Amino acid sequence: MEMDTGIQAVPQLQETSTQTKWKYPRNACTQYVPREFTDEEKENFMNSQSLKDFINSVALRFEIAVQQNEIMDAFFDDWKALREDESTFGGKTDTHLKEYQSFTDLYYSKDKAVSCINWHPTIYGIIAVAVSERLSFEDRINLSAKLVMTPSLILIWSFSDPIHPQLLMECPDDICCFEFCPSDPDIIVGGCINGQVVLWDISAYAERLQSTRTGGAKHTPAAVNALPGFEDKNVKKTPIVRYCAVSSIEHGHKAPISDVQWLPDYYEISRQGIPLENKNGICVQIISCAPDCSVYFWDIRPPNTATQAMTDRKKSEEKHLQNPQGIPNTFKHLDLTWKPLIRVGLPRIETSGEYSALKVSLKDIFQEGRLHGITDKSGAAKLEKPDGGFDYRMLRVPSAKNLKTQEDISTTFFVGTEDGDLVYSDFKMEKDSDSGKLTSSKPSHCFVIHDGLVTTVKRSPFFKDIVLTVGGWTFAIWKEGVMNGPILQSSASQKKCTVGHWSLSRPGVFFIGKEDGNIDIWDLLEKTHEPSQTQNISTGQITCIKPWIVSSKQHLLAVSDEFGTLHILEIPWTLRHPSSNEKSVTNYFEREVKHLNYSEKRREFREQEKRDMDVEELRRLSEIVHEKSAEQLEEEVQQEFREYLKLEKHILSDMGLIKPAEDTPLPGV
Repeated sequence: MEMDTGIQAVPQLQETSTQTKWKYPRNACTQYVPREFTDEEKENFMNSQSLKDFINSVALRFEIAVQQNEIMDAFFDDWKALREDESTFGGKTDTHLKEYQSFTDLYYSKDKAVSCINWHPTIYGIIAVAVSERLSFEDRINLSAKLVMTPSLILIWSFSDPIHPQLLMECPDDICCFEFCPSDPDIIVGGCINGQVVLWDISAYAERLQSTRTGGAKHTPAAVNALPGFEDKNVKKTPIVRYCAVSSIEHGHKAPISDVQWLPDYYEISRQGIPLENKNGICVQIISCAPDCSVYFWDIRPPNTATQAMTDRKKSEEKHLQNPQGIPNTFKHLDLTWKPLIRVGLPRIETSGEYSALKVSLKDIFQEGRLHGITDKSGAAKLEKPDGGFDYRMLRVPSAKNLKTQEDISTTFFVGTEDGDLVYSDFKMEKDSDSGKLTSSKPSHCFVIHDGLVTTVKRSPFFKDIVLTVGGWTFAIWKEGVMNGPILQSSASQKKCTVGHWSLSRPGVFFIGKEDGNIDIWDLLEKTHEPSQTQNISTGQITCIKPWIVSSKQHLLAVSDEFGTLHILEIPWTLRHPSSNEKSVTNYFEREVKHLNYSEKRREFREQEKRDMDVEELRRLSEIVHEKSAEQLEEEVQQEFREYLKLEKHILSDMGLIKPAEDTPLPGV
């Protein structure tokens, strides 16, 4: 029997509510006291047999667990590392340098080459470029009259105006190198082609450079607030900044200055070449080198001369003497009278003569004062002016007796030469036993590696003992303290290498500029026998490379060429972001050092083995000679002569000079 029925389920609803019982708040605390064994209980437990059995049973498992922790990090996030590797695909696959901006001036940089570039340390988008004539020494002599009328300039560019430079820094001659002061970016030092050291003070134009970030110099207050019809026509013109001090020609370099650098603000060098504490807290000394076989140390403070009475007598005459309009008096005490503090010579190790320096690299020159615990800036605070900057005329050279010696500062340095040598020397002076004068010590090592001018000697920003050198058709990487040779040396390239620089964000990446306008990008974690990629930047020779970190998301690379053009390139994500195994670069350097030491030991072993074999051979021959009698020696000589006659007869017979039938016995000997 079938029946169709319907069923409807109806939920039963019930409304309820609850309320926690409110009570008055009450302050309460709980203190846990650990339950500890007494000394007697501890001693009994440590000596118990159960503890010993437990340790013996778990000792093997514990050792395995410890080994596993050493082999693999148990807390390493594999998913995060996998995501990081995968993130290189998709939107971050671009590995090429992109043109961000370029700068050139049709008047000031026309037919000139860029000799040096430097980023402004504190103002974003400001970069200084030194241009020089593309002439040989003979052409400079022939065109000297024309070159005198041509201004030598350093152009300061801003990203906001790629057509007009913001400042023009006038120079007494073409500038080969220059650098901003780390403690006061308004002070700039430069090295001229005539061997003079130059100082500029651009503090009067700091506001102009700051305003370029918001739209250029046309928005300066002088131009905005001027009444109609009373505008200053010179506001829109590029101002020319004249140098405020230049060194003495008689006491300076006798060749073009090829490198100039500021010493850090946490130490200074005495006349004996000893590092001392710097109580001023600002950079006061400069190091320069030139192919005249010398390295000079300069001090920007007023000198303490023995003729102080004569100086005091002339003070009244010099009070009314001021620099011309527009030239600051910051370094008036140095102008045309500036002499080097010490001269460090570079005598050759085994022969006479000296090494001609091109580039210099000190171990402690790139570090900041805070890395050495320098926190006392009271000396610098006393020198600050109300309008900013420092009053350098108030500085005085303190007595070396009142300063502490900085034992942790290294006095050794690397020098690249014109002959392709890398010289390792010490700038600490030695007293001559005969004359009693302070003289330079001989370099301890000289490495002949490069086949051309050494154009780059750069320390890694991550490892201060790792040095990159570029010269001729090769480059090399060195480790200070390892004197067997370079830990990495490239093979000779088809085009000459002109310049090199380390990456500021990845310790295993560096850039090499070529004479054909290409840049080789090397990544030691990817390849060590060839560059990871090569990119063409210009049709002319690459002259300078300078990277700069704007932010974590933007890294720029400034590249200049011999045609006076400055290229600003944006570094891709893959070249600026450290990979997950970036720390293995340290292991690579250590491994190469071990390989170098091993090969050196094998070479010494083979040389010693060869010397021992030669000595053994000579000893064996001498023993054989002494054992033979006079009759035996005479018989050997007769036998050799008979063999010679036999060979002579055979040769004459083959040449047809004698016939076999006409052979006559030769007289016996």
